[in-house]
Amino acid sequence: MKRIVSGIQPTNRLTLGNYLGAIKQFVELQNEYEMYIFIADLHALSVSFDPKTLYQNKINLVASYQALGLDFSKNIIFYQSDVSSHTALYWILTCHTTMGELNRMTQFKDKSAKAILSNGTAMVPTGIFMYPVLMAGDILLYDADYVPVGSDQKQHVELTRDIAIRMNKKYGDMFKIPEPLITKNGARIMDLVNPSIKMSKSNSNEKGTIFLSDAPRDAYDKIMSSKTDSLNKIIFDPNDQPGISNLLTIYSCLLNVSVKELVTKYTNKNYGEFKKDLANIVSGFLKDFQTKYDNAIRNIGNLNQILEQNASKCEKITNKKIHEIYRLIGLAR
Repeated sequence: MKRIVSGIQPTNRLTLGNYLGAIKQFVELQNEYEMYIFIADLHALSVSFDPKTLYQNKINLVASYQALGLDFSKNIIFYQSDVSSHTALYWILTCHTTMGELNRMTQFKDKSAKAILSNGTAMVPTGIFMYPVLMAGDILLYDADYVPVGSDQKQHVELTRDIAIRMNKKYGDMFKIPEPLITKNGARIMDLVNPSIKMSKSNSNEKGTIFLSDAPRDAYDKIMSSKTDSLNKIIFDPNDQPGISNLLTIYSCLLNVSVKELVTKYTNKNYGEFKKDLANIVSGFLKDFQTKYDNAIRNIGNLNQILEQNASKCEKITNKKIHEIYRLIGLAR
């Protein structure tokens, strides 16, 4: 089976966008690929964090993985920080990456712009700048064939490929060159209040974000008050009608029906009718998820035991990889 590697940061609460943009694809792919899925807790250190909150977020993410359909008996699920080779390879890759490459990363530009203080002083954590190199290490350690990403993360996979190709040419056959896997069902879910930006855990206005921990009624109200426009026509046009197009995408992904079918279904119907139907679908999804999440939390001890066993498996795999890299670059005894 071809191998996939991916992870999600345990920062803040998971959103509907996290599920539809990433985790739903993990679930759909888990019967076709060998999956290495990690809780990216080292990446979570790249921004300001509280240790107790980070610890709790890690547990919440593990429980959410199971509640959303990831099979812990099929997939290698583990904490990134439990596998020391991630940081070992990170430094080696850092020494083969240029400042210019990292400066061109779109996400660095976006995140560093948000780090400007009110007095105009820039306080940009180095971790935000170096984040793509650690991500490259995550991927290359496991000889991944594919990395499932949205369009906003594709640039990071391209950098990973560039680094791997460069090092293979210099030292010999060291890394498998991974491919980005952009699935047809993968969705970039936008903010409900400002559909020009991505739905995010960190957006300042929480009315635009549906968290998986939201009370179903609150999520219902967020959908009903989401931004559309004055046309009052159910048309998929992300450029001119981004609000209703975003809602169509959410509806389509949750029910696994095409946007085209939905547009036909709601021909001659207004936004109010459409939003009411979608709000009921979203609130129903959250009720089901939260029931399964509560069951997973009660079983968290067993899940953490599986993660520890998986980390040991990953250590054996990655230690072998690191040793080979050391040999090729002249560090091995």
